[in-house]
Amino acid sequence: MPDGETQFKQTNFPEFYRNAPSSVSFRKLRKRLLRQAQDTIIRFGLDTPRNHDVSQKWLVCVSGGKDSYSLLALLLDLKWQGALNAELLVCNLDQGQPGFPKNVLPNYLKMLGVPFRIVTEDTYSIVSEKVPSNKTFCALCSRLRRGILYRVAREENCDAIVLGHHRDDALETFFMNLFHGGRMASMPPKLMNDDGDVLVYRPLLQCAESDIEKFAAAMSFPIIPCNLCGSQDGLQRVAMKKLLDGWEEKSPGRRETIFRALQNVRPSHLADKRIWDFENL
Repeated sequence: MPDGETQFKQTNFPEFYRNAPSSVSFRKLRKRLLRQAQDTIIRFGLDTPRNHDVSQKWLVCVSGGKDSYSLLALLLDLKWQGALNAELLVCNLDQGQPGFPKNVLPNYLKMLGVPFRIVTEDTYSIVSEKVPSNKTFCALCSRLRRGILYRVAREENCDAIVLGHHRDDALETFFMNLFHGGRMASMPPKLMNDDGDVLVYRPLLQCAESDIEKFAAAMSFPIIPCNLCGSQDGLQRVAMKKLLDGWEEKSPGRRETIFRALQNVRPSHLADKRIWDFENL
């Protein structure tokens, strides 16, 4: 059962913005992020009831970083406005990393008055043992974390796990797969797991990382450092980020153009006969 037994209270929500600036620029930023998140939710059917018009239940995964804090804030904002029907249960996974501040997230979530569950699983020891010292932990850590989240979603009868990946994450993943994996694949806004019982949602997929960084800074979220495990994102992802930064500097708007291309695929103009019947043309 959730550790935070209080249910979502609309009257608590304005308090969520108590540290946010009252500037016009922040209001525009908030409005833009909300519009993009809501468009993703509507366009890809994330909030569509799956079982006889019963609202979905979402397991919102919050790590303590800027992306997941922003995800939670925007979903709560949409709930407050009556623009999101899904029931929200926040989940944080304590992976046993040295120095992990165990009280930061529980205290913050209690202040918000949202139901939450803290899951403790020592995946850090497993990853430390199996990954060579000169390699990053991220890939194996991510697989272990995803498996645990699927399990928790089943235990809590959630329809989907909800992640804070944004547009830049999707673009970096696309180019990593293209350059290093020899395939065209990215992060979809909606995905069914291999077992066919839990969905994965990414409501922030249209949101730019630069906007999320500004939003998180303005909101003064209690950020938990991402380097407690002593590892960082692999060099491949760092290289993709630098590549995109260079393109964006030379041609502003390049990231958005590439992201639009991910939504405008023409199978007949590629060379994969699994998705286009060339033989019978």
